[in-house]
Amino acid sequence: MDSLQIEIFTAKECEAIRHKLEHLEDGQWVDGKQTAGSHAKDIKKNLQLKPSDPLTESIVAEVHSRLKKQMAIKSFCLPKKLHHTLISKTTRDGGYGQHVDNAFMTTGRADISYTVSLSNEKEYEGGELEILDTTETYTYKLKEGHVFIYPSCYLHSVRQVSAGTRYACVGWIESYMASHEMRMNLFNLESGARYLLAERGRSEALDRIFLAHANILRTLGG
Repeated sequence: MDSLQIEIFTAKECEAIRHKLEHLEDGQWVDGKQTAGSHAKDIKKNLQLKPSDPLTESIVAEVHSRLKKQMAIKSFCLPKKLHHTLISKTTRDGGYGQHVDNAFMTTGRADISYTVSLSNEKEYEGGELEILDTTETYTYKLKEGHVFIYPSCYLHSVRQVSAGTRYACVGWIESYMASHEMRMNLFNLESGARYLLAERGRSEALDRIFLAHANILRTLGG
């Protein structure tokens, strides 16, 4: 399955974020069912920090800033808009059953989903992200401070947490290229060209590959 995982926060930075989240009042959290589609409300059991809370705004702004700085993310996602970003808290017996993300949200089209793990993966049990491909299920225990990025077109779930607390920042990306297959073709084309550039230096042939990449994106991008 096509996915990308990159560290965007250090363990120390995650610890500082968790310290703030752990000391919030109960009233600052709301039932996660409020942001689930009608078909998914019964299988979602978590809490989410109110979108209007200053801490939500602070964490989301920092997450967006760091995602936008990563060249690999830019190439993989071709991001037009980062939107509908949530801060999630899942405790014992919580989780999110198998579902697919809405294609269109009030904030934009959901082409790509991402989860930033704010918890130390050794300090909670369960809570793995599962993604169902056509013939195989992939299971990921997300690493602290890493963002995991994958196409929104897959059925997926968050396994039940059996101990500890799983904190995460979850959001969606509207891409300039709605087609997942075309994004991957462009990503592979650019990645290969950049590898050759680093290994052999600039050449007329490489200039033409970058030209083709730019023109395909210009022609097909939404």
